[in-house]
Amino acid sequence: MALQQLNPQAAGVKGHDARGIITTASRGLAETLNSNLGPKGTMKMLVSGSGDIKLTKDGSVLLGEMMFQHPIAKLIARAVTAQDDMAGDGTTSTVLLIGELMRLADYYIRDGVHVRSIVEGYTLAKEETLKFLQTYKTPVTEQPSENREVYVRTAFTALNTKLAADTAQEMAEVCVDAVTCIARPNQPVDLHMVEMMFMQHKLKSDSTFIQGIVLDHGARHPDMPKRLENCYILTCNASLEYEKSEVNAEWAYTTAAMKEKMVKAEHKIVDDNTRKIIALKREVCQNGEGFVVINQKGIDPLALDMLAKEGIIGFWGGKKRKMGRIVLSCWG
Repeated sequence: MALQQLNPQAAGVKGHDARGIITTASRGLAETLNSNLGPKGTMKMLVSGSGDIKLTKDGSVLLGEMMFQHPIAKLIARAVTAQDDMAGDGTTSTVLLIGELMRLADYYIRDGVHVRSIVEGYTLAKEETLKFLQTYKTPVTEQPSENREVYVRTAFTALNTKLAADTAQEMAEVCVDAVTCIARPNQPVDLHMVEMMFMQHKLKSDSTFIQGIVLDHGARHPDMPKRLENCYILTCNASLEYEKSEVNAEWAYTTAAMKEKMVKAEHKIVDDNTRKIIALKREVCQNGEGFVVINQKGIDPLALDMLAKEGIIGFWGGKKRKMGRIVLSCWG
């Protein structure tokens, strides 16, 4: 009755018919991803409503982009996607395993086996599988340098089903280097500390790992140094350029001298902040060290010229998340 009130055209099923619908949905989803399994799996083309085309054979991407109407298919897709977020791989294999388990369950039920017996059998199989994995697993230490080969093989196994073999081997080493670079003893790995930057004019074979921070642009003044070593880095969010008022205000002047006085007052704050940075550089750089300024806000051309004369590299427009990464990369 409640179902009819929600949708007058809805049809309710139960018993054998409901079980058949559930089994059909799980097997249909497994058959959809069956051709994706393995390094030689076929690619799927996904076309969005706006016409965007995406080619992939990654089960997680396919399940995330596909639209499901059947509730069981939605449940499987969400569960498998969550498993991919935790483990990072095995999406297609898990879907195929679920589909095969449902097919065998339907076969034995039709053969007269009670559902409770099948559930207990699957539970027993799960326990035995976990016991086998405990004896089959390869122990590794917490020292990344001692287990690099194991890590690379593991990453290659996951990437080999999604990329070409030569690209997968190269990217496996890149992934291992990136994770071991940010790993800290007895602390969980924060994958947000690894950033992927896409270069539109490069090829996938040009992919490389940079052990450091890559900014979006270089120095903002042509006379600034192109390369510095053994540097002090100043990250700040200071006003180093003239900023317009956030409220509507007017200031009237009657003579050119008054206008000149107003312009000097506007730039006084910027000049004072720039002189403070230069004074700090002279104080800390006693033995020829370099000095770099990374500011979240803009830097005035006159301030850039003052910094360039002191041999300081100035960057402006730095993102907040990169500011934190720069501090952490310098053990701050």
